[in-house]
Amino acid sequence: MQVHHLLEQNSIASKFIADLRDVNIQQDRMRFRRNIERIGEILGYELSKSLKYHKKHIKSPLGEAAIHLPQKDIVICSILRAGLPLHEGLLNYFDEAENSFISAYRHHPFNDEKFEIIVEYLASPSLEGKTLILADPMLATGRSFVNVLKALEKMGTPEQIHVVSVIGAEEGVQHVSENFPVNTQLWIATIDKDLNDHGYIVPGLGDAGDLCYGKKEQH
Repeated sequence: MQVHHLLEQNSIASKFIADLRDVNIQQDRMRFRRNIERIGEILGYELSKSLKYHKKHIKSPLGEAAIHLPQKDIVICSILRAGLPLHEGLLNYFDEAENSFISAYRHHPFNDEKFEIIVEYLASPSLEGKTLILADPMLATGRSFVNVLKALEKMGTPEQIHVVSVIGAEEGVQHVSENFPVNTQLWIATIDKDLNDHGYIVPGLGDAGDLCYGKKEQH
């Protein structure tokens, strides 16, 4: 798997990451969601450089221009619920893409640190021969991405897979690399070193879903 690590080079994205991590700025949910969306736009722009393009002649009021346009067989699949603002950022740039949504959550059957990933809801077009952009802001253990990919198998085999995330842990990146097709590309803003005993990224930023939309009841 090819990893594109955005913050290996200095850019304005580091400001957005800093705001996402800041416990004081996190209190503003609208700003938190907007920063994830903006990072999605940046990652989408970088990802666009790797897509297939075709030449098209565009007529302007004063003549005709030849320009290379990206392919149109893109499906953006976001993992609910934290993936929604990242999805919007990607959709701002790939506005002709098809859309897919899937739910994945951590279930703690014994009310301890051990958990399993439960995948339930899925709404998706066919993925056969298409370019799949799989988005979730947090890549912690990597198990959510792997379970979601398995759930999507019934929708067909994509020609290309791009994983898009905001913050990941080294362990999660490795797990995805070992369980996704070898030609998968990962587009990620920053990678942290550790996971804690609960499987959360350290220093990370906390629970992205709760920070976007408020705390949820545990069942």
